[in-house]
Amino acid sequence: MGNSLAEIFWSATLSDLKKGYLYEPPSGEFVCLICGARFTKGRIYDLDGLLYEAEKAAQIHLETDHSSMFQFLLDMDKKYTGLTEHQKSLVSLFHQGLNDREIAARMDGVSLSTVRNHRFALREKMKQAKIFLAIMELLETKMQSDTNDKFIAIPRSARMVDERFAITTAENEAIIRRYFPEGPDGPLSEFPVKEKRRVIIIKQLAQRFDPDRKYTEKEVNAILEATYHDYVTLRRYLIEYGFLDRLPDGSCYWVKG
Repeated sequence: MGNSLAEIFWSATLSDLKKGYLYEPPSGEFVCLICGARFTKGRIYDLDGLLYEAEKAAQIHLETDHSSMFQFLLDMDKKYTGLTEHQKSLVSLFHQGLNDREIAARMDGVSLSTVRNHRFALREKMKQAKIFLAIMELLETKMQSDTNDKFIAIPRSARMVDERFAITTAENEAIIRRYFPEGPDGPLSEFPVKEKRRVIIIKQLAQRFDPDRKYTEKEVNAILEATYHDYVTLRRYLIEYGFLDRLPDGSCYWVKG
């Protein structure tokens, strides 16, 4: 199975994030960072009767299906953007091209000077973010050259998974080898007590579900029971950790995110 959308998203460069898609050399495809739609380089795509090469088709897909990468990024959780809801509202108004006086008039109880202060503060935050990004990229380069290891991506949809569960590729591989002795697609030997190990196992099990499919509870149970006798516990953790979602009555399950 190829890289998950979460892994692709978090490996994207700043330039890719702004565009909303990236080019994946191994597959020769342009990949939408929002939904994972793929456009193969060299193919021609018919969109509403007009023909486009792959990258242009990816651009049009982003505009027509998702409207704005700016809005998608702005709508992400505060733990990723670092922005409060009030700041998000201001940024959205800035993006519309309104001047400070117009923004103050739109926001009850907000003075012109407050809007100007926020604009200045956001520009300072951008400067800090650039420096911090450079520092962390240099650090990550050094760490990978020293240890040949890096952290794995956890899907953005995952709940109850925070910085306590920072998992390196080495840790992930070791746990998979230990608890899936017949290989990552084989049966689970046991379900450990330690939360971090459970996260790794549940993330691995989530890959057995097709993100383009809807499942009945019976189908979910069958997939999990073939892996481990306590399939009810596995199903519960897949939901609790946010790797799967379901309708309230449990009649339909799907890969979340």
